[in-house]
Amino acid sequence: MDQSTRRLTVAQALVRFLSAQYTERDGVRHRLIAGTWGIFGHGNVAGIGQALLEAGEQAMPFHQGRNEQAMVHAAVGYARQSGRLSAQAVTTSIGPGATNLVTGAALATINRLPVLLLPGDYFATRAADPLLQQLEHPVEADLSVNDTLRPVSRYFDRITRPEALVPSALAAMRVLADPAETGAVTLALPQDVQAEAYDWPEEFFAERVWRVRRPAPDPVELAEAARAIRGAERPLIVAGGGVHHSEAETALRELVDATGIPVASTQAGKGSLRHDHPADLGGIGHTGTAVSDDLARTADLVIGVGTRYTDFTTASTTLFRNPGVRFVNLNITAFDAHKLAARPLVADARAGLEALAEALAGHRVDAAYEAEYRLGKERWEQVVADAFRADDENAVPTQTQVLGALDGVVGDADVVINAAGSLPGDLHKLWRARSPRQYHLEYGYSCMGYEIPAGIGVQQAAPGTPVWSLVGDGTYLMMPTEIVTAVQESLPVNLVLIQNHGYASIGGLSQSVGGERFGTAYRYRAADGTFSGAPLPVDLAANAASLGMDVIRAKTVRELRDALAAARASDRPTCVYVETDPAPSAPPAQAWWDVPVAEVASREAAVDARTTYDGHAAERRRHL
Repeated sequence: MDQSTRRLTVAQALVRFLSAQYTERDGVRHRLIAGTWGIFGHGNVAGIGQALLEAGEQAMPFHQGRNEQAMVHAAVGYARQSGRLSAQAVTTSIGPGATNLVTGAALATINRLPVLLLPGDYFATRAADPLLQQLEHPVEADLSVNDTLRPVSRYFDRITRPEALVPSALAAMRVLADPAETGAVTLALPQDVQAEAYDWPEEFFAERVWRVRRPAPDPVELAEAARAIRGAERPLIVAGGGVHHSEAETALRELVDATGIPVASTQAGKGSLRHDHPADLGGIGHTGTAVSDDLARTADLVIGVGTRYTDFTTASTTLFRNPGVRFVNLNITAFDAHKLAARPLVADARAGLEALAEALAGHRVDAAYEAEYRLGKERWEQVVADAFRADDENAVPTQTQVLGALDGVVGDADVVINAAGSLPGDLHKLWRARSPRQYHLEYGYSCMGYEIPAGIGVQQAAPGTPVWSLVGDGTYLMMPTEIVTAVQESLPVNLVLIQNHGYASIGGLSQSVGGERFGTAYRYRAADGTFSGAPLPVDLAANAASLGMDVIRAKTVRELRDALAAARASDRPTCVYVETDPAPSAPPAQAWWDVPVAEVASREAAVDARTTYDGHAAERRRHL
């Protein structure tokens, strides 16, 4: 055994360690930590900052961000595009730089996507106390603002002594590379410890490979699942993000081709089957298609593959209405596999689907059932065509016509990114996903501001891939800062910026629950105190141009199509700015979503909304 040592600071040792970590799945190796995002302050500039400089770009590429939350979003976009096999680190100073990580960390952990967070922390030695930006707590002296990251991290440690880095760094890599455990991992680094030297064993810096396992299903669980599927008359597969994370799309298609079982997809699972596959029914749940939701209501067996079953998927537990409906859940985590009192099939999605295909050899659903869902699919495809069609090329486009114009421009390899507002619902119902990575919706946390930095992360993970970040004006105003990063890195992210003068999605929700669109419009305050005056004269296109983007303004459907084609052909970060017709243009929701309404109110809108709410709420059920 090599007993030699190397004297380095804690920060230098950590960077060197990270540069030698790899994942491997199916014989293909990837760098586990492919680069580090950073904004420097007094809490990390002389530690991690100096270590990154000393290591050099080849050992650890560095990316300069403008907002700490946005840096995490970029890293998450990178990890998702990389199939969770490669991740990025994010370093910040202490104080506000560190607490700005919390939203991004929550997003990563909720979506089960790996990111390594390296916030600076207060002096471990207490040589100076309190420090600039230190939160003092009268009865917990070891508390720092970094403790806000504990509940949103899958692993958290504070490195208060150099030698503590060794076990903690190894534990951090284990969690990042574990498909059942992954999410945000936080190593809080006191600024004095970062700069402290230690004699590190050379073995710590040896190349290490973390094998990403594909656990096979338990034979008894597999037999029970196969028996349930063979006995079902109206089975339905719900494909979640785990299909993509496992690269199980081919296995899913082969199972479906053999059995005829139809597939509906969650936001994270859309694209598991190509949109024109005869068994692909599109989205499911509150933002799902009519055919998916109609089949879900009558399904006697629901087969969840890599899904968490959020309230949008289950329509707040009102969707699966068949009195005898049962569930089989294929998931790599037992926590998710047991949801809805299901028969669990705890396994990797690809391994599980392949095993199911073998166990179901010769089985196929009734031809009448196939004919039923194929007819429903044809009817919904006409709904999509109607929503995308523009009869007047010189008219101001609706939001769904914007998606139709984009649909006519993108290729199979393009990636479309969105996270919040009214667009996720329109996309889930209408978008025609052509490839497994094309539909990139962050809807676990639905975080406004995700789209632009995530586009950067996707471009870093897949250079040369056309990337489209779709944002409304509300989301844009939350976080446009990483446009500067895209320009700096010469990453040709395409931004489709839709101006509709307010929080359109929440405005519609507010109206439906008796809130009368209160506080959702971007308008001047009127004499009566409400925000009902003229629209604010904010020029978001000019703002994007001032940050370095090429900007194309489109006023009509024809101009929009030309602008999108020009953006796709450009090798520069390009913004297509369009002001849309505010009239609703998307098909209505095909299933309910539970947003509680005031039980008592004096305003008529809320009273009426409560009556409607009580009717829907009565349909909720517990699946036991």
